[in-house]
Amino acid sequence: MSDDQRHQTPAEPAAASAPAPAAAPAAGPEPEPIRFFGTTWVKHDGGYRLRRAAVAAGALVTAVAAALLLRLSYEGLEIGNVGPFLSISVVVLFAIASSIAFAKTWDSFSRRPAPSSDEAALKGLKAIGFIGSLIAYFLRCFVEAPGEKLRRAEYERATAEYARRRGSRTGNPAARRPKRKK
Repeated sequence: MSDDQRHQTPAEPAAASAPAPAAAPAAGPEPEPIRFFGTTWVKHDGGYRLRRAAVAAGALVTAVAAALLLRLSYEGLEIGNVGPFLSISVVVLFAIASSIAFAKTWDSFSRRPAPSSDEAALKGLKAIGFIGSLIAYFLRCFVEAPGEKLRRAEYERATAEYARRRGSRTGNPAARRPKRKK
């Protein structure tokens, strides 16, 4: 006997440890959750504004900390006396990578990438230019939750289509009269 079975009295069988039955599925399409926001973006409830402020502040603090870290690594290159070519190359690499990461991240807030796009090939470049992605998150939080406009449009389209499909189903189709032949 396991410990759980020994401590149960006959009045409380194993039902206490059994999982609860699943809730009935909600009518209509479910909104897609957004990272850090969940589904609070739908009705702007559940601390939505506070979450937007926290994500913006977190992105800004992380971007500043990352910039300071990059500054320290650049100073390490200067102390190591690696030469001007490598020092300039590192600065240019991070600037280009950050600008590409910013553009791709900003673009991802308004449209989904195509299945055959080069997003997978750019993951390494976006990882190097993560400061650009953080700045995109910071700036987007002033307007909305990052990606909210895209997901809201998709959700409203799915809700309208669901309502249209449900609205056309009136009555029992078996009880309908057959159509007259002309």
